Amino acid sequence: MNNLKEYLIPFIGLKIGKHQFDYQLDNTFFAHFDYDEFNDASIKVSVVLEKKSTMLTLEIKHKGTVNVPCDVSGEEFDLAIKGKLNLIVKFGDTYNDEHEELLILPHGEFQVNVAQYIYESIVLSVPLRRIHPGIKDGSLTDVIKKLEALAPKENKAIEQNNDIDPRWENLKKLLTDK
Repeated sequence: MNNLKEYLIPFIGLKIGKHQFDYQLDNTFFAHFDYDEFNDASIKVSVVLEKKSTMLTLEIKHKGTVNVPCDVSGEEFDLAIKGKLNLIVKFGDTYNDEHEELLILPHGEFQVNVAQYIYESIVLSVPLRRIHPGIKDGSLTDVIKKLEALAPKENKAIEQNNDIDPRWENLKKLLTDK
């Protein structure tokens, strides 16, 4: 986490008003959080800090692509993601980040670390089920054929053989003979 100093925004010297900070993220950013779900990442993040007399507001937007494996076929593909997070920063006696959209910093604090909030907003913008676009539109025909070939088939031999083993019949009698 010490290598994330570029995500510390010192707000003490900033004038009242809006200030923009831009970041370009790749897998090295996610390595700091021990997150290895992405094969590759290219995400542009824009943080707009609005300084007011008694509080700060942060608007974190991200847009880009992450390379992930498909949950159905296992094929890797680039998934487009985008998202937005609004954060209100107020000042109080102690540090408190229990609320999703509210951060309370101690009165003497002069900077805010946005790395955790950027990380959370990106990870939460990735859908739970990641399906390759070729599976949805049918353009990955060889993969679809392979999945159909590997799909479980109905076993007609079991359906035709309705004869029950006599040992099971004796066990069923034990349940009914009480």
